[in-house]
Amino acid sequence: MVSKLQEFQSSVLKSYGATDTEIKELSVYNQNVFDHSNWRSQTRFPLEPEPHVAVWSEYLHLATEIGVFKALKNALVQLHFPIAEGISQTDAYRSVTLRGVEPHTIPEAIGLRLKQPEKLGLKIYPSLAGAIPVILPDNREDFVTLVQALTKRNEPKPISPSMGACMVAGYNNWDRIRKYREGRKGWSEENQNNSEETAKKQESVGLIPPKNLYQDRFIILSDGFYSNVAPENLGLTESEWRKLSLAIRLEHECTHYFTRRLFNSMQNNLLDELIADYRGIVAAIGQYRADWFLRFMGLESFPDYRKDGRLQNYRGQPPLSNSALKILQALVVAAAKNLEEFDRKYAEELKLSSSFEQPEVLIALTYLTLEELASEQAVVRLQTLSRNYKTSP
Repeated sequence: MVSKLQEFQSSVLKSYGATDTEIKELSVYNQNVFDHSNWRSQTRFPLEPEPHVAVWSEYLHLATEIGVFKALKNALVQLHFPIAEGISQTDAYRSVTLRGVEPHTIPEAIGLRLKQPEKLGLKIYPSLAGAIPVILPDNREDFVTLVQALTKRNEPKPISPSMGACMVAGYNNWDRIRKYREGRKGWSEENQNNSEETAKKQESVGLIPPKNLYQDRFIILSDGFYSNVAPENLGLTESEWRKLSLAIRLEHECTHYFTRRLFNSMQNNLLDELIADYRGIVAAIGQYRADWFLRFMGLESFPDYRKDGRLQNYRGQPPLSNSALKILQALVVAAAKNLEEFDRKYAEELKLSSSFEQPEVLIALTYLTLEELASEQAVVRLQTLSRNYKTSP
């Protein structure tokens, strides 16, 4: 049976000229998968930090004494290996990253080479979703190297030029595993003869239950221009735009963290990106600008599309057809403009010059689909939801 929401989505898509085939494609792509079953309006923000943050606070303290790169190298085993084709399949690499063999006993662990290791930064950022560690390389090359090391198993996989931040989730921290083993008598003895196959199996099903005892979440953040957009395109100086880019990028990633912790979802999808960029832009400049978001996506001259914009990264799996993608672009443009109208009216209505500090708008956005946000009812729906999901101070 077709729900009222599905009927509404179809009607919106038809109004944008979508055929039955395109409606079917886009209905799957635009499905809202945020899970609201476990959160309550009494939730207090910011959320309590996850368990790994305490350990990263120790890394931060150590970094003041020996430097960030050395402090992180003590904990993150991938930093002991260079970026090299095929390295993830070598016995040396697998023994360290899968079985927890100490890197200093491995001759091949010659270290990760950064351009400016002495300028690597680290901080614990107080986001709405709770404090989260942030690694801050000082240049683009080091950002790419760290992303390859910590998410691509030290393989030289290409990183999109428009990518300026990376959320590393489910990271198996061998430093925490070793500390856990030391705290549990007999654990090491029981597992010291594990074969590599057993180690791989352990990694896939969970080395230690529960996973929050050894898995970390952190952000790698570049200092480049946001979405690879030049400052002159926004009428800003290089220094102004670099500062704002960092603020947008950080809050963007923390918004993904917000939806992951509260609603168990963080997708490579345009609805997620719309929400995250809304938070990022407003946090950086105090108001939402649709023209900025559309430029980030490559849609500043819609219906023309600039192919090096970020939208190409969110085509879905399997990728949307060219005709469905064109409809999606139109939805995004309308949704961004509606969101700008809502932002101005909402802030004025509540007399909140700093409304971006409140989580209810983010929560309201997770209840809607892209079709709803692109519809003529978008502003009213957002206002109603924002009032309904008012959170505790």
